[in-house]
Amino acid sequence: MEILTTHTVEPTRANLHGHFSSQLAPIVTIDAGDTVVFRTLDGGWGLEPPHLDGTPRRLIEPRDKRLDSGHALCGPVAIRGATPGGVLEVRIDALEPGEWGWTRAGGWKSLVNDWLGVGGGETTFLVWSIDAAKGTARDQAGREVAIRPFLGVMGMPPAESGVHSTIPPRTIGGNMDCKELVAGSRLFLPIPVRDALFSTGDGHAAQGDGEVSGLAIECPMERAELTFFLRDDLEISGPLAETPAGTVTMGFGADLDEATAAALEAMVRVISSRFGVSRREALALASVAADLRVTQIVNQTVGVHAVLPKGAIR
Repeated sequence: MEILTTHTVEPTRANLHGHFSSQLAPIVTIDAGDTVVFRTLDGGWGLEPPHLDGTPRRLIEPRDKRLDSGHALCGPVAIRGATPGGVLEVRIDALEPGEWGWTRAGGWKSLVNDWLGVGGGETTFLVWSIDAAKGTARDQAGREVAIRPFLGVMGMPPAESGVHSTIPPRTIGGNMDCKELVAGSRLFLPIPVRDALFSTGDGHAAQGDGEVSGLAIECPMERAELTFFLRDDLEISGPLAETPAGTVTMGFGADLDEATAAALEAMVRVISSRFGVSRREALALASVAADLRVTQIVNQTVGVHAVLPKGAIR
């Protein structure tokens, strides 16, 4: 009888990193089928929410300016038997956000801020109190939104040696910021390196498609329970997910046209394989039943995801 194990990862300094690299030593090595329960910081290394009076908040220290300039990620987790060219399945079993979160807008140069004329001046912060039991978050002005927690970053390092930013998403995952990856989802990623070296973090309590200010409700995760499998029956070239909303394919690119083409290519392959139809028929079916959504436009590499709702094609 196969014995599966549950591992726990806490956001200690030794378990955190702010870049992707195939040279990072794993913090734990697991077997396929094992579960890892992560507790994470917010993506900005915070130990508390921002202060509305402008005084600095407490961050985890020490941090290396070069190696920890990106999201606060827990990992990497090595999965025995994972080999380049294979597929990693990440089953998202449970997500419980922390009690606070924050969002900011304006005050720095970016494409969106420049479009809207808010690139200069001060940054505006919303600081949220999160009630996971009620499924809500309330800001300092009393405005309330429903939460739908997910992890902004789930991914592995590029095969190329060196230090790689956590900011742009890649075909091997990373900062995808796809709000459909909630508990109950299964995420499939191409494996780029031996043992996979999976890392995660950047908890989001709620986010709109596009993540237009550059941030969601950024929050720590009290519990992010993920179970890992190795799949030898799938061939994918980018992230694919089975979610409560349906089948999701993701595309990334320098602009929305490029990202859309990648997401649509993957969706056409899914429909063609699932229903035994030609690419042209699959495209026609996608045009009738699938939705294209802007995942995010703020991570240097933009994202589009295609959603085929469950039961949309019968």
